[in-house]
Amino acid sequence: MSNCNPSVFRPPTLEGAVVQSLSAQLVTNYSRQVTPVYYPNHDGIQVNNASFCNVTVSYTHQDQNDPVSVETWLPVDNWNGRLQAAGGSGLGPGRFDMSYGNMAGSITEGYATSSTDAGITNPLDPYSWVLDGPGKINEVLVRHWGGDVLNDMAIVAKSVIQDFYGMPAAYSYFNGCSQGGRQGFELAQKHPTAFDGIAASAPAIHWAQWAPAMFWPQMLMNVMGEYPHGCELDLLTALAIQECDGHDGVVDGIISNPEACSLDPFQYVGTNFTCRFEGKSMELSRAAAVIANATWSGPTDSDGNFIWYGLNYGTDLSSDATGMGIAATACNNSECRGNPIPLAYQWIQLFVEKNPNYDYNTITRKDYDDIMRRSGAELDSIVASSNPDLTEFYQAGGKMMTYHGLYDQVIPIQATRQYYDDIREFVPEVQDFYRFYEVPGLAHCFGNGQPTTVFDALRAWVENGTVPSSLPSTLVDAYGRKSNRVICPYPESVVFLEDCGNSTDAACFTCATI
Repeated sequence: MSNCNPSVFRPPTLEGAVVQSLSAQLVTNYSRQVTPVYYPNHDGIQVNNASFCNVTVSYTHQDQNDPVSVETWLPVDNWNGRLQAAGGSGLGPGRFDMSYGNMAGSITEGYATSSTDAGITNPLDPYSWVLDGPGKINEVLVRHWGGDVLNDMAIVAKSVIQDFYGMPAAYSYFNGCSQGGRQGFELAQKHPTAFDGIAASAPAIHWAQWAPAMFWPQMLMNVMGEYPHGCELDLLTALAIQECDGHDGVVDGIISNPEACSLDPFQYVGTNFTCRFEGKSMELSRAAAVIANATWSGPTDSDGNFIWYGLNYGTDLSSDATGMGIAATACNNSECRGNPIPLAYQWIQLFVEKNPNYDYNTITRKDYDDIMRRSGAELDSIVASSNPDLTEFYQAGGKMMTYHGLYDQVIPIQATRQYYDDIREFVPEVQDFYRFYEVPGLAHCFGNGQPTTVFDALRAWVENGTVPSSLPSTLVDAYGRKSNRVICPYPESVVFLEDCGNSTDAACFTCATI
């Protein structure tokens, strides 16, 4: 296409920054299978032979030597007049595989799309960019990662859209989950006019708390010198489901009302069972009960005071079900050791201790108290995206939607719920611009029960004023039955209509405040 040429585009105007380069490349015959893992808030989609203009703008801020690149994909033949920017994942702000999957889904549906690397060229290796010498974080890059260049992305994307199509985007959206969810909240809080609609799910908005909190059960195991087999934790999870499954009126192997659930794991210590992975008999240890109970309860300090939220009953603790569990161990025959999620110990090593060689396996109970305290005290001002005052976003007419799985195994849903409640203190009419959905059975961001119509509902709300209510959700229960359900805008919960009788039919569910 003739206008996919650098000469077509003017250097975007960015406050306090200088554009260093602008490239434009026509991409044709682009194909990719995009699953919902890569395209949160949407269903999966097949990309076949797409054509788009890839415009990459690189710039730096004065006296910071911080080259930042924003990559924007402009559909050649099927632009729908809208922008859908893509969020990041993990410690990656954008412009890597997860974001590219998000962008691929966007162009296939006709959206122009954009992503920023925040100046971080190797997001999968935090050891390469977090520190700026011994004992010192690279504050420029960490602040960029935290979100201070997100508005630049919006400005750049809108500028190249105007130049390429000869008109502005009629509507602008942001789409993400986890890190991408946090970025969405950062935009709503600090750049309330950047986007008309924000889909921000399972948001990591309290990063300085939940990241080191993921190490809580690993620290306890190290202190005890005991590492329960994953099968022991799976047994306790199964017992919790058995105890609490029916509290929502449906026996389906899923705890839909974890607030009503409780289980004393210590009563099962000494129970004999067969480990399904190894096919051998085991006895439930007291250590397994301690770790499960602590993971459900959440981190406390040495005096037993609350530090952060725990995970819901039914959540995967061992990683056996989802491949990611904060209490995971790795076992060889009868010997097990801790197997922490890398992001948990990387946060402690790099962001808190500022020492890439810090031995996280030696953390004591007192050390952990100090780590949790310093993480918030030193880093909240840089990475927190949890300011509940969304007054300006509301007054600007913005709309936002969030889903969060009740089985999220890394970011406790209770923090998102508390954040939503806190917004009411500033905007009592929170339901007029923000809807939050709790999803039974869903782990972190994707998997069983993942909602796939959130973004469509957001767009209808922004453009047509169609206020979202219940949304469809499909899951496979513990018995292999495919069930069509609904999810409800908080504070409402899903209620099964027993007179209807069919727990696989969405018509048999409604929303109500319990």
